[in-house]
Amino acid sequence: MPSVGFGEVLPAVNQIEINPFYQQDNALAINENHGVQVQGWTPFAEGQHGIFNSEALHEIGHKYNKTAAQVILRWLVQRNIVPLAKTINKERMIENINIFDFSLSSDNMAKIKLLDTNRS
Repeated sequence: MPSVGFGEVLPAVNQIEINPFYQQDNALAINENHGVQVQGWTPFAEGQHGIFNSEALHEIGHKYNKTAAQVILRWLVQRNIVPLAKTINKERMIENINIFDFSLSSDNMAKIKLLDTNRS
């Protein structure tokens, strides 16, 4: 068995904070190198920093007739990150799952990359 840190068993999944403002590229690379699936918690940055009003996310969403939240979830999925989006609102649940009928272009992915502040 490979040894990682103090443990002897690699985790199958690692939950880390990931959103457009805190993209965690180094952590993603480490997990990928070890074959660990990343789950992104707080994909909406807990509603902070005006994420739902982001001009860049709205511009991208407009191209696909999607919301900023749907763009964020699709961005995560395209990066092979399992998004953990919390809601108790039925309409938002439906909206959150409705992300598999479009794909973000490489240009749109690059625009989202520019939102990274590298801070939680």
